[in-house]
Amino acid sequence: MQYNVAQLLKEPTGSSRQYQLDEEFSDEGRILDQVKGNIDIIRTHQGLLVTANLAIKSTVSCSRCLEEYATKASLFVEEEFLPVFDINTGRRIEFDEDQFSGRIDVNHELDLTDVLQQYVIAELSMKPLCRSDCQGLCQVCGGNLNEKQCNCLYESHKLVKTTLAQLLAKD
Repeated sequence: MQYNVAQLLKEPTGSSRQYQLDEEFSDEGRILDQVKGNIDIIRTHQGLLVTANLAIKSTVSCSRCLEEYATKASLFVEEEFLPVFDINTGRRIEFDEDQFSGRIDVNHELDLTDVLQQYVIAELSMKPLCRSDCQGLCQVCGGNLNEKQCNCLYESHKLVKTTLAQLLAKD
């Protein structure tokens, strides 16, 4: 999701561009599978303001049973990006690193991939569940209790009770 914004950086404050976004990702390790929506980029006095209304699809792992499942969400993105170099003079622009996170690179390319990834991470639940009644994993054998009911826990308790009863009987 890279956009060349060199021409927009040469235009006066208030100039804008609109883009339609419809991309799918298949990179390993990314939680963002698909993103669709509108992106507006507006020239500010220092750089560019990006706003977007997006619909996303992600694949996450359930926090109880560890199975992967797809989820959908809506995102509203609003970030300001500042250029590293002045497009008119070619001079490096100094700025306070703590004030913002977005940069427009040396080639005047605006890359939204990492920013969207951060917004998706912030939007998703900290403990996602594949369904509200997810049973999770068996504490003894690790089997998925949504797929089959096991007797491990019952047998484990039965063994503990029998052992405890035997120890108490010896006293």
